[in-house]
Amino acid sequence: MFMKKFLLPESGQFYKSNLHCHSTISDGGWTPEQLKEEYAKRGYSIIAYTDHDIMIPHHDLTDEKFLALTGFEMEFNLYKDGTVPKTCHVCFIAKTPEQRKQPNWNERYLFGNAPKYKDQVELYEDEKPLFRRYTPECINGAIKNAREKGFFITYNHPVWSLETGENYNAYEGMHAMEICNFGCIVAGYLDYAPQIYDDMLAHGKRIYCTATDDNHNRYPADHPRTGSFGGFTVIKADKLEYETIMKALEDGNFYASQGPEIYDLWLEDDMIHITCSPAERVMLTCGQRRADIALQSDTGEPVTHAAFKIYPEDKYVRLTVVDEKGLPANTNAYFTDELFD
Repeated sequence: MFMKKFLLPESGQFYKSNLHCHSTISDGGWTPEQLKEEYAKRGYSIIAYTDHDIMIPHHDLTDEKFLALTGFEMEFNLYKDGTVPKTCHVCFIAKTPEQRKQPNWNERYLFGNAPKYKDQVELYEDEKPLFRRYTPECINGAIKNAREKGFFITYNHPVWSLETGENYNAYEGMHAMEICNFGCIVAGYLDYAPQIYDDMLAHGKRIYCTATDDNHNRYPADHPRTGSFGGFTVIKADKLEYETIMKALEDGNFYASQGPEIYDLWLEDDMIHITCSPAERVMLTCGQRRADIALQSDTGEPVTHAAFKIYPEDKYVRLTVVDEKGLPANTNAYFTDELFD
C-alpha cells in the first residue's frame, strides 16, 4: 500500500497568474500600471512582466494583493530571403526580487519602445553582448547562462513559431513550455498544443506546462480579439511572496487553464484523483498508447471528481479537465518512476 501523495500541495492558496506579458516598455499597448489594474480587476494576483529583450523590475507595483515578477522574453529568429520562416521565443523570470541584472544582453535586438529604456537596464559587467543565432547551440547556451544566474525559463508558442520536434526537442534546460498561448489563439493560431507537450515529454524532457496570455493589448479589454484574460497559470503556495511563488513554480505546484479550476490532485495507492469545477469530461493521458476518460452522466450531471488507475509502464501521466464550453485545464505531467518511488 502506498501513502496518499498530494501532487498539488494539500495546504496553501491558489493564485491566478499571467506569466507572459508585454507592456508599453516594449511593444504592448498598456502601461505596467494599467496591466496591474486590468488583471487585478479579473482576479489575478500575479503578472510576470516579460517585455521583449529588456528586463525592467516593477517592484513598486507589488502590494499585499498583487505580485509583480521580473522577467523578459528573447527571440531567436531564422532569417531566409528577407522573411522569418521560424523562430524560437523564450521567457526568463527572475527567481528572486534582488535579481536585477539581465543576462544575454545585446541592445541591437531592442525594438518598439524598448530602446528608450535601455539606460535603466542593469547588466553583468563580465558578459559580452550575445549575438543571436537560430541554432540549438546558441539557444541552449542562452538558457544555460540564464538558468545558472537564477531564472525560471519557459518555451513559448511553438505553433506560432512554426517550430517542429526537430527544433524544440533539441532545446535543453527549460523549466516549462506553453501548452496554451491565448494571444496566439485569438490571432488565429492553434496554439493550444497538448500534442507538442506530449512530444517533448516522449523525448525525455521533464518539464511543466503553463497557460499564458502573451498579451500585447492592441484591442480594448472587452474586445473579442483581446489577447488578455484567456490563458492563465494557477499557482498554489503558502503566501503571495516573490520567492515563495517562484519556489512553487520550480516545484511544479501549479496547473494551466483556459477556464476550469482544479481543486485537489493526489495519488492514493495506484489511483490518481482529481477534484475540479463542473466538467463535461476529464481525460487521462499517458506516456504509452493508453488513455482513459470520465464523462458527465447521461442525465447531464457534471464531473467534479475523477480517479484513474495508473501503471509504472505509463512513464508519465497528466490530466485534462474540459468544461461545457470546451475550455481545458491541464495538470503538469507526473512521472511514474517518481510517483512509485
